[in-house]
Amino acid sequence: MENLSGAIVCAMTAHVSSLDSMPLPLPVKLRYGVDDPYAVTLYIGPSSGPPVTWSFARELLTEGLRGPVGVGDVLVLPRCSHHPHSIRIVLSNRHGAALIQLAASEVAAFIRQTLSLVPAGAETDFLDIDGTLTALMEA
Repeated sequence: MENLSGAIVCAMTAHVSSLDSMPLPLPVKLRYGVDDPYAVTLYIGPSSGPPVTWSFARELLTEGLRGPVGVGDVLVLPRCSHHPHSIRIVLSNRHGAALIQLAASEVAAFIRQTLSLVPAGAETDFLDIDGTLTALMEA
């Protein structure tokens, strides 16, 4: 896990499958940064070409370690008896759905690092509202 200035990046291998396929191991990265303190970005391999990216609330990933959470295109499901050491993320859009299985211990360590960078409830302290408004006014 990398702790860059203002960002945490965790690289790992996930098992990714669609409704009609067997799980395929792919490299993934989770990224969290103070530049977007409410969100986590998931980058999904392949090893060649651009990754598929999904951004969703850090809170989904945090709560998903304890219980099922999410509505819509991102669902997070905790450990279950069939996969006691993994957390599952279901990503869906109009083209289909994918199941991403990640090591629960690595996700928990990633979440702990993000909370040490920006504690829960302190996200607004890291937003640059004046800068954002200035950029919007100049556009």
